Amino acid sequence: MTSERDIPTGAAAREPARSRVPTLILGAAGRDFHDFNMLFRDDPATEVVAFTATQIPDIAGRHYPASLAGSLYPDGIPIEPEEALERLVTEHDVRRVLFSYSDLSHAQVMALASRCLALGAEFVLPGPARTQLRSRLPVISVCAVRTGCGKSALARWIGTQLQARGLRAGILRHPMPYGDLERQRVQRFASQEDLDVARCTVEEREEYEPHLEAGHVIHAGVDYAQVLAQAERESDLILWDGGNNDFSFVAPDLSIVLVDAWRPEQASGWHPGEAVLRSADLVVISKVDSAPPESVAQAVANVRALNPHAPIVLGRSEPRLDDSAQVRGKRVLVVEDGPTLTHGGMSVGAGAIAARAAGAAELVDPRPWAPPALREALACYPHLGPVLPALGYSEVWLHALAATIDASPAEVVVAGTPIDLARLLATARPVVRARYAFSENTPGELSAHLDAFLRRTLSRTP
Repeated sequence: MTSERDIPTGAAAREPARSRVPTLILGAAGRDFHDFNMLFRDDPATEVVAFTATQIPDIAGRHYPASLAGSLYPDGIPIEPEEALERLVTEHDVRRVLFSYSDLSHAQVMALASRCLALGAEFVLPGPARTQLRSRLPVISVCAVRTGCGKSALARWIGTQLQARGLRAGILRHPMPYGDLERQRVQRFASQEDLDVARCTVEEREEYEPHLEAGHVIHAGVDYAQVLAQAERESDLILWDGGNNDFSFVAPDLSIVLVDAWRPEQASGWHPGEAVLRSADLVVISKVDSAPPESVAQAVANVRALNPHAPIVLGRSEPRLDDSAQVRGKRVLVVEDGPTLTHGGMSVGAGAIAARAAGAAELVDPRPWAPPALREALACYPHLGPVLPALGYSEVWLHALAATIDASPAEVVVAGTPIDLARLLATARPVVRARYAFSENTPGELSAHLDAFLRRTLSRTP
């Protein structure tokens, strides 16, 4: 006989028994794949029905391939646009949604959570304890509270410092797998030719080329357990060069986090940047050479409110032009590092600062001269100043950049991206590079922290 207490009620009455929990992963072609690899690839209790994608063009409509997804996914896993979230949750009876990308405000994250909770699904923020790899070598991570704080410039500086100390640093870059995911499983870059062979996008080149110019080897890809293993085989320690404001994929022994002196209020309120700052071992306030003193002081106060114990170091990042005489008195079109402006919310970047300092007569607004597709993309970022972000994920966008430059009244182009843009753009306008590098505001201060870490950890490394 069935008693009343044996009769399922509520949600249990509506849901059939399922052997695998239908799960959706919200991502942007990077952290999402890593979280899947770490948490679900071989988990018989979970069925990942799809990834969603945002921030990155041309990712939606593809698949995470079966060769990466594992035996539970013989057809791979579809990648859908984030706009399809409600449809995917409903069609697949999704019970769990993972948020697996970075650099959204807390309000934006909770708006996504509300969309999922309204449909009855759990909304999960996977934490570092479950998603970070462990290295057998000492690990330094360089992360930030927002995109565009200067992580890569600091990572390059640290890499050079380690080289000067006779150490081989395995530099792992946060993933940017926007091409053939299967071919990008594990990547190693030691030369410009390696970038050409891999058909790297402009954004990838922005991160890789300056490291290569400094004599560093870069490891990247999709499957970071294999990426880490490759780097460990040829390194004395691991240096994580982060992306956006994300956590390191490898558990750090020294967590260095940057806060931008130009945006002191953004030390808090952004995910996961605030959590990254709260857990930092050492904080660097960047760009103190150009930010107002009151902004620097506010950045220090905001850091202290969230992380009272981590040492704070001030850093400089002064942009300079290769040939300022070509810019003085000219109409200039500035091409800036894309993510700093788009994800990071900056109105201008290093190129505009350097061009103005060099006496440019005018910064030409690119929007009236952009082809329709690029003009539409720029309209998504109303905060932009008179600069052109390098949205160069494909040849189409490179052609659009060149067309905008050639149609404009600009006499010269200032490239504020970290790459040799003239090498990729077919334009008749002269291109002057704006470069910037990290330096210590107080010489020797950050070096002393680095040396103390090396003495502490390398003596324990077998």
